[in-house]
Amino acid sequence: MPTSNPLSWNADILRRAIGAAGVALWSWNVETDRFAMDERGYALWAVPDDGNPVKFEDLSARIHPADRDRVRGAFTATRAIVGAYEIDFRIIIGEEIRWISARGIGDDSHLHNGIAYGIFLDVTGRKQAEEGHELLAGEMSHRVKNLLAIAAGLTQLSSRSTTTAKEMATELTGRLAALGRAHDLVRPLPGHQGHAALLGDLLSILLSPYEDVGAFSGRIRVAVPRMGVGEGAATTLALIIHELATNSLKYGALSADTGTLDVSGCSDEEEIKLVWTERGGPAVEPPNGAGGYGSRLVVRSISGQLGGSIDYNWSAEGVIVTLRIKAEKLAD
Repeated sequence: MPTSNPLSWNADILRRAIGAAGVALWSWNVETDRFAMDERGYALWAVPDDGNPVKFEDLSARIHPADRDRVRGAFTATRAIVGAYEIDFRIIIGEEIRWISARGIGDDSHLHNGIAYGIFLDVTGRKQAEEGHELLAGEMSHRVKNLLAIAAGLTQLSSRSTTTAKEMATELTGRLAALGRAHDLVRPLPGHQGHAALLGDLLSILLSPYEDVGAFSGRIRVAVPRMGVGEGAATTLALIIHELATNSLKYGALSADTGTLDVSGCSDEEEIKLVWTERGGPAVEPPNGAGGYGSRLVVRSISGQLGGSIDYNWSAEGVIVTLRIKAEKLAD
């Protein structure tokens, strides 16, 4: 007695398989420009399935303006493509942005009664993951460049405050080791063990590698309220201090023999204010435009992770940076 084939592709099984794969089906009459889709397709595009004809221009109105011309040109060009094609683009549904992948077979010889067939896939999750990886790669590249700049600056500081190669090596090694200690301090603690550090300790350790004890002892002073910093906020704050100190070492007070840096603070129930004051360095000017990647990273970090803001006062005596942080965010 023959057994039934579980993969017999009747219409019901085919619909179940397509639904399980999250695939939306579409057909396109290349002469009339009419689109037809299945239920998932209408839902994906947020187009009412009321029996009225849908044209390419109706869908095109929902495509992201930056992608619209490219998608129009690509769909027209598919008629000359031999073999499979795939086009990824964004659509806007209300305030939501979705990534769609349109796939099909090109070449007019594959038309059936003047109709082309294909599928839509919602690839929003994959695209968001790719963007996250790109952002991480860019951030890591930026951090490596900054570390190289810090190493060069620390080498110059050590060379000014020592007289022999051995002394310089000892001092430079100590500063680099301090950077390593700061990294260990702000690394997230396993098992949610509470606060990663006290605010004053965190700032002092992060800034200790820039203290030019040979040329000018006590050039960096930290006076902030005693409060705990959560593991997430500690990492974000370390990134911000890293950026400010790097810029100071390149262009500001820490690049000069007699430059000084004061970090002071005050707090209330809702907000912590930190003031970064540089004096004795070269004349500084505000950057043109929105600033570089590091500046944008600082703004995004303090507004996104710490719920605060950053303000720059480019005074003639030296830059003053004011950081405002939500108290509840600092404990996260």
